[in-house]
Amino acid sequence: MLNPRLASRYAKSLLDLAMETKSIDATLKDVQLLQATIQSNPELGLVLKSPIIKGDKKEAIIQSIFGNQLSALTRGFLRLLLSKGREGVLVEMLGAFIHQYKVMNHISQVQLITAAPVSASVQEIIRAKVAAALPGQTIDMTTKVAPELIGGYILEMGDKRVDASIRRDLQEIKKQFLENLYIPNIR
Repeated sequence: MLNPRLASRYAKSLLDLAMETKSIDATLKDVQLLQATIQSNPELGLVLKSPIIKGDKKEAIIQSIFGNQLSALTRGFLRLLLSKGREGVLVEMLGAFIHQYKVMNHISQVQLITAAPVSASVQEIIRAKVAAALPGQTIDMTTKVAPELIGGYILEMGDKRVDASIRRDLQEIKKQFLENLYIPNIR
C-alpha cells in the first residue's frame, strides 16, 4: 500500500535522529544499502510487505541478511518500524530519506536519456550547463540509453523535462500532417 505521507514522516524522523547523533553519512550508507538490496531482491520487498509473516520473523530475516553491517541507529529504527507494523512502507521510506537528504544538501538529481551512449566529456558539458542553470546546487547526473529516441536527448530535472529527441520531432511532424492546416475544411 503506497503511503507517501507516512513514508516521508518516517524518513524525516530518521534524518532528524541521524542529525542529532551526527551520523548522517553512516545512516545514508545504510539506507542506500537497504534500498539496493531490496531492489536487487524483489522477494525481500515482498516478504517485508507481507502481512502473513510476523515482525519477529522479518527482523530475523533482516538480521541474517545484514548482520552488523547496519549502524545501531538504523537497526533500532528498523525494529521500531517492525514493532509498529510499518515495514510495508520501508521501501518508500528509504526513497523519501534519500530525497530529503538530497534536498537538505542541495543536490539536484538529473537524468540524461540518449539514443546512444555518450562520452564522459559530453556528460561533463551537460552537467556544467545544468549547474549553471541551477546555481548553488550539486548535480547528481545519471545516464540512460533509450534507442527508441532515434537521436537527440531527454533531460529530466525534478519535475522539468526537456525533450530534444528525434522521436518527438517526428511525432510533431506526424501531428502536423494529420491536422493538415493548409487544406481548408470545406463541406
